[in-house]
Amino acid sequence: MRQEDLDELLTRAAERGAERCLAHLGLENGHAARDIRELRGLLDAWRDARHTAWQTAIRVVTTGILASLLVGAAIKLKLVGGPQ
Repeated sequence: MRQEDLDELLTRAAERGAERCLAHLGLENGHAARDIRELRGLLDAWRDARHTAWQTAIRVVTTGILASLLVGAAIKLKLVGGPQ
């Protein structure tokens, strides 16, 4: 078998395998590239939202702790509340 024939055979086999794989995943209708781009976009958006949610939670907790410390210091120094 010539090298060119072997290359052609391997190329056709690879293309058929890729087509079968896409069909198995439900992406055989010619819109596979668009669908995969959309899925990647959704995944990126999910990751960004998750990252932002963690940042917000950490900021809320940090702000709460700092506010509690300031209120505690003000009370301790008798700047706010308590008998004068």
